[in-house]
Amino acid sequence: MVDVALRRRGSADRIFTNAAVFRAGGAEPADTVAVRDGTIVSVSRGVDRDMIGNRTDITDLGGASLLPGFVDAHAHPVAAGMAALRCDLSGLPHRREAYLAAVADYARNHPDEAVITGAGWYGDAFADGFPTRQDIDSVVADRPVILTSHDYHGAWVNTCALESAGIDVRTVDPTGGRIIRDHDGFPTGVLLDRAGDAVNALIPEVTPQFMRRALIEAQRRLHSVGVTGWQDAAVGAEFFGLKDNFATYVDADEAGELTARVVGALWWQAEQGVEQLGDLCARRDRTGHSRFTATMVKVMQDGICENCTAAMLAPYRAVGGHDIPSGQSFIDPQDLKKATAVLAAERFGIHMHAVGDRAVRECLDALEYAISQNPTFDGRHQIAHLDVVDPQDIPRFGQLGVIANIQALWARRDKEIVERKLPLLGPDREPWHFPFASLQRHGATLAMGSDWPVTDPNPLWAIHTAVHRTGTRADPHAIGDDVFDIPLQPQEAITLPSALQAYTAGSAYANGQDRTGRIADGMLADLVVLDRNVLAADDIGAVRPVETIVGGRTVYRAA
Repeated sequence: MVDVALRRRGSADRIFTNAAVFRAGGAEPADTVAVRDGTIVSVSRGVDRDMIGNRTDITDLGGASLLPGFVDAHAHPVAAGMAALRCDLSGLPHRREAYLAAVADYARNHPDEAVITGAGWYGDAFADGFPTRQDIDSVVADRPVILTSHDYHGAWVNTCALESAGIDVRTVDPTGGRIIRDHDGFPTGVLLDRAGDAVNALIPEVTPQFMRRALIEAQRRLHSVGVTGWQDAAVGAEFFGLKDNFATYVDADEAGELTARVVGALWWQAEQGVEQLGDLCARRDRTGHSRFTATMVKVMQDGICENCTAAMLAPYRAVGGHDIPSGQSFIDPQDLKKATAVLAAERFGIHMHAVGDRAVRECLDALEYAISQNPTFDGRHQIAHLDVVDPQDIPRFGQLGVIANIQALWARRDKEIVERKLPLLGPDREPWHFPFASLQRHGATLAMGSDWPVTDPNPLWAIHTAVHRTGTRADPHAIGDDVFDIPLQPQEAITLPSALQAYTAGSAYANGQDRTGRIADGMLADLVVLDRNVLAADDIGAVRPVETIVGGRTVYRAA
């Protein structure tokens, strides 16, 4: 850290004053922060005149918040950028007619595209939660159309896409996937998880230039909402139209195009097992030159509750009668233990996807084994999503030091959750739906991420929901009769300082970036300036970033 004598040796490049400086963890209150050469060199009350030089830029924030830059601990920015450059449904009203109009318009404006691809549809736009192939056929029938759902667990396709991929009534559901069918067994046009692989194989290979454009577009958007760094939770994954993005990050980093600090979680191919370890190590060795490192490995253990692919300890509850099987564990629990132990032995941090309570337990068991085999390795292992956690497993996060990587924007009574998800969980499991406060109370470190493009990347929208367990009125995707007024399991709300800390210091810790996430002497000057004092805001989601700074350099400024 920088001591007083050292920081007085030169003037500051920039001083922020009259600021509501957010300092978590009992740090001394401050209203002034000085930055020199990309580093915070003073945090104080009032401006130190010795820090002012001829070129010092002094910014009076008028009482607005100055925070550490937000760090998104779980996102898929290249996928989001690709979606924005294709048939993008993510910003539309949740209506069938709006989606079809957008598809028709895109097809008309892109007559030379042999396969139309896009993403961003929500199931609550359709009467029974799923669209059909006939919907798309009504606007585009002459070429394949493949539209990925907002959660990236489903593909909505037309009849031409099914026929081109050879999917019909005789096609067997693949391991890790499910074909939605009508009463006669014919595919309806929605393919869940790995069932979408066959249609996604129809998508022409994207160029490296397109991938770079997607990354830069995504980086621009993330900076605009105050994000200074992120963890890409699927580097190397190829599913639902996603392509291996490892080279995209390496090339952008070498070209100096990355202005954010990025950690890549290299994708674990479940079907390959431990023989892929050499390739993962080789990839890691190619990073670390500037802003991009690949120190984590992503392991996906289940799907999602809404389509019954999340792995649950007990069967899903069917609304109309019979229970539904308890979901899928993508990797055998014993194989999962072997994989995590081998990864930890190679000094990879492990980032696991677990939505259902059985998947959470299997991941905790595997990480407990890995930690026991490698007790001196500080891997910053983490489990993401945690939609349902059995009460017996909540204390294990703190006991094992496993980070709870939460997507807080989901913890509200959206129409899709109320109508599709909660009935499947049943009343016995509802109290353990996104148990943020319980995890924190039992000693878990919380990190926050958006899972963008599954949901919006605005950290302040997610923070609002973490604190109130309701939606912010600033979010157009907060849809439902109760979403703004009735909290979802209000006992699991966390305080605003806790939520801010989770999206800054907690996520920086999860990324292994210990010189970011806090405002203190010697920390890197990754900062975000808000338009008001967030601690006094009625609707946290209505607060806006006005400037985003990485290493002392402004990377976003509001118009």
